[in-house]
Amino acid sequence: MNNKTIAAISTAQGEGGIGVIRISGDDALIIADKIFKGVNGKRIINMQGYTAAFGKVIENGSKIDEAVALVFRAPHSYTGEDVVELSCHGGVYITKQVLRTVFNAGAVPAQAGEFTKRAFLNGKIDLTEAEAVIDIIRAKSKSAARAALCVKEGALRKKIDGVKNDLLSQAAHLSAWADYPEEDIAEVTYESLQKTCKNAINILENLLDSYDSGQAIKQGIDTVIAGRPNVGKSTLMNLLSGYEKSIVTDIPGTTRDVVEDTVVVGDVILRLSDTAGLRETDDAVEKIGVDRAKKRLEQCRLLLAVFDNSRKLNDDDKQLIFQAENIPCIAIINKADLEQKLDVNYIKSKIQHIVYFSATKSEGKEELIKAVEDIAGTAKLDPSEGILANERQRCAVSNALKSVKEAEAALNSGMTFDAVTVLLEDAISELLELTGEKTSDEVVDRVFHNFCVGK
Repeated sequence: MNNKTIAAISTAQGEGGIGVIRISGDDALIIADKIFKGVNGKRIINMQGYTAAFGKVIENGSKIDEAVALVFRAPHSYTGEDVVELSCHGGVYITKQVLRTVFNAGAVPAQAGEFTKRAFLNGKIDLTEAEAVIDIIRAKSKSAARAALCVKEGALRKKIDGVKNDLLSQAAHLSAWADYPEEDIAEVTYESLQKTCKNAINILENLLDSYDSGQAIKQGIDTVIAGRPNVGKSTLMNLLSGYEKSIVTDIPGTTRDVVEDTVVVGDVILRLSDTAGLRETDDAVEKIGVDRAKKRLEQCRLLLAVFDNSRKLNDDDKQLIFQAENIPCIAIINKADLEQKLDVNYIKSKIQHIVYFSATKSEGKEELIKAVEDIAGTAKLDPSEGILANERQRCAVSNALKSVKEAEAALNSGMTFDAVTVLLEDAISELLELTGEKTSDEVVDRVFHNFCVGK
């Protein structure tokens, strides 16, 4: 591991109350002591961990800024190393000047995610908890932040450790029993092996089953609002966005292109696209919008199909219903406060989720939230149980599950315990890869590649 002392600005760069420069490494206290002079005369190298001092950042006898120095001594710090955090006045210029002073005193620039990478390499967190750090930073909703925080606090690691330790215990017992037959080692039983396999399969399958729901909370769902002109698509878009994102008029064909926004509906992030009204048209510009709308329909993962309660179904409506057969869909019966002329029974026979809505009166939003959560699978999702955060984790669990199922099949078919042991060890290897206990430098570098500098 690189033992150089690193530094970076750890707060967002812009105008603010404070800016924090983080220094981590063997020489963190020595470097900070060169440039920080406490008002009480106390030197940083003599300070205890978890203590702070007020003073000035000085270089070549000149005052750069006032600051508060907070000291963390190894191993009781975020990175597991000696750490000093200098909190100076916020602002792009002043924080960069303080950081430059730190570099001049002997620190080197931190790479993206290097503080968290050092925390991982020093055993402060595992790889799933490290990945949760960036998920907390990037969270766009309360549920996404909660899910990431639960993983950061070890919810997923504890679940994986439980499976891994059970498999390790059985594999070690099998190996010892096979390698040392002369020793008085209890024979491994079919029943205990089967119980371990079934328990592991149940936990790993539940993790995989909740993956898509977790992604709906974390990343969001590509969602298209579609329907014929003037059914209320743009009004719905504006209602969900919370402001006038789409132009709303009584003139058919007002929306000519795809209008996009990201909104939070209940516990689910929707990446919304308000599309041009679906109809046959001779208007060249509108036709381009309609074609783009149809293309989005083919690509989306959730369709909000909007119908006008006060108008009869026409061919455009029926074509939309036909297209919805292979897409998770919610039929929104808009203008529910007007006299019904729509054949709702026909829609119910084709689309499972129906919501009655009045976009102008903001009625039906709670029912829409419930329908979205039901489709996304988040209604029954408990983030505190630990969820898989990304494709790397999903692949590791999927591979481990495959190996455990093969071990169970080998056991049930009467194959030797040696074959079962090999398969259990394959599953263990995948779980060790997941937590980072056994992984390549390439995987570790890839995990931290997308982190921000300063974290």
